Amino acid sequence: MKLIPLKLSVVFFLIVFNTSAQEPYNLQDFIFAGLENNYSLKIVRNRAEISTNNYTLGNAGFLPALDLSGRHSGSTTNTWRNLSDGTEDRIPGSLNTTTTAGVNLGWTLFNGFRVQTSYNKLGELQAQGELNTRIAVENFISRMVSEYYFYIQQTQLLKNLQYAVALSKERTRIDEERYLIGSGSKLQLLQSQVFLNADSSRLSRQHEVVRASLIRLNELIAAEDLNNLTGVADTIIDVNPDLVYENLLDLALIDNTSLIIAASNQTIAEYDKKLAQSRSYPYLNLGSGYAYTFNTFQESTVKTQYSLGMNYSITFGVPIFDGFNRKREIQNARIEILNRELQYQQVEQEIKADLLTIYNAYTSNLRLLNFELQNLETARENLEIGIERYRLGVLSGLELREVQKSLLEAEERILSVQYSTKLAEISLLQIAGKIMDYI
Repeated sequence: MKLIPLKLSVVFFLIVFNTSAQEPYNLQDFIFAGLENNYSLKIVRNRAEISTNNYTLGNAGFLPALDLSGRHSGSTTNTWRNLSDGTEDRIPGSLNTTTTAGVNLGWTLFNGFRVQTSYNKLGELQAQGELNTRIAVENFISRMVSEYYFYIQQTQLLKNLQYAVALSKERTRIDEERYLIGSGSKLQLLQSQVFLNADSSRLSRQHEVVRASLIRLNELIAAEDLNNLTGVADTIIDVNPDLVYENLLDLALIDNTSLIIAASNQTIAEYDKKLAQSRSYPYLNLGSGYAYTFNTFQESTVKTQYSLGMNYSITFGVPIFDGFNRKREIQNARIEILNRELQYQQVEQEIKADLLTIYNAYTSNLRLLNFELQNLETARENLEIGIERYRLGVLSGLELREVQKSLLEAEERILSVQYSTKLAEISLLQIAGKIMDYI
């Protein structure tokens, strides 16, 4: 009986990893592979790159606009003239052409600080693009770590079920021997076979759960071949029991990405108000150009004509009245600033509430973990005694089944508590902005 767990471990390894041609990954390997290859992260990074590309002086309006243009046009005219001596003169189909080419410069010298505000807003949008990338990375790491330890939990459950099947087989063997020598009943044998079939069925379903989790892990790292799965190196759920609520709260109020984005939204709302206010200021525009013109005349004393020249203009204007639209836009911008402040307070309140709720669950699970460890030791000892008494014929089959079931349930409970504690730990670190600690 002591050799059974070792044999089952070998069988489990062959079943789960028989299609894997790669070395098993630890958690950091999975995270790094996902950060490099995950499709969702690539999309988020591309969007952040767009924000970076938009953060330029030209996009804000600091730089002048320079255009080169050319145009060729012509006209055909039939002319009839009645002269003073009573005669009529006809000039059919005279063709005149005009060809122009020029360079034109336009530059906004002052527009109520709109250009400077636009540039600052583009910078804030760039920073927000980086924050969106950061929160996407944090969510990815949280999902990866959760799935990684879920896989470990399910593999441990699989091993427990394999051990349960082995015990049921041993019990069936004992009952079969008893039935053959006449010391046991057929009812007892049939009952053992029913329990063995039930355990085998549950084991088969658990294989599917483990396989599905492994596929999800490989999907997260964007594995090219999901039929050639990368395995998991770790076999235990390691829980950090040393998280302190006050430290986590201080970190969350400084480093939480959602809170930083909410503060960034406040800054952008301030810039939007300044942009609306800039429409009330005077504006000053500079324009200049250099042009070449060439004309041809078919019926004229002048056959051709060309000219070269430079032009310039300075435009000064003061907005006076636009139907109260500027006033409306400024009022709406102030309301939006208030909304952004309320959203910041709402996010902060949600962070505090989530942190407190999850931390309470975390500490509660840590206490439960100690209780379940004690229960597990007791259940293992009971099973050893129960098997020995069953061999001696002192314990009934139903009683042995209850003892076996108690051990399986104790193992399932401790794995469940370990995984729940790990999930709480992951959430706490993510709220505190420290999810990168898993790298």
